[in-house]
Amino acid sequence: SCFKIRPLLIQVTAFTIAHSVTLVLAGIGWIQLPGVLVESLIALSIVWIAIENCMFKKINKWRSLVVFVFGLLHGMGFASVLSQYGLPKENFLSLLLAFNIGVEIGQLSVLLLAFILIKIIWYKSHGFEKIRIPLSILIGFIGLFWFIERILLF
Repeated sequence: SCFKIRPLLIQVTAFTIAHSVTLVLAGIGWIQLPGVLVESLIALSIVWIAIENCMFKKINKWRSLVVFVFGLLHGMGFASVLSQYGLPKENFLSLLLAFNIGVEIGQLSVLLLAFILIKIIWYKSHGFEKIRIPLSILIGFIGLFWFIERILLF
C-alpha cells in the first residue's frame, strides 16, 4: 500500500510544529511578510505537493522537510487571518494557543476523514492508484487557480 499512516503522522507533525512557530512569531510581531506573498506561496505549495503526488509513486524522502517549510508559510497565513480579528494584549498567548488548537482540531478532522475515505472505501474497492493522480491534478488546478487569483487581485 502506498498510503501508510506513519509518513502521514510525520508530515502532520512537521507541519504543525512549523506553522505553530511562525504563528507565534508573526503573532508577536517578530516576523511579517506581505499578505499577497504569503497567500500566493501557500497556493503554490498546494500545487507543488499535487505535482509531487503525480510524479512520484512513493513519498520523497524530503517530503517532511518540504511540508515543514510549507507549514512555516501556512503559519504566516494563519497569523494574517488572526491579525484581522485582533487579539487583546492581556490574553494574547492564551488566545493564540486556543486559536492554534482550533486549527489543529480542524486539520486533524479533515485528515482523519480523508484517511478513512481513502484507506477503507477507495483503497479496498477501487485501488488508491486509480484516484491518486486525478485527485492530485484536481487539487493542483485548484491551487493554481488560487495562486492566479491572488496575483491578479492584489
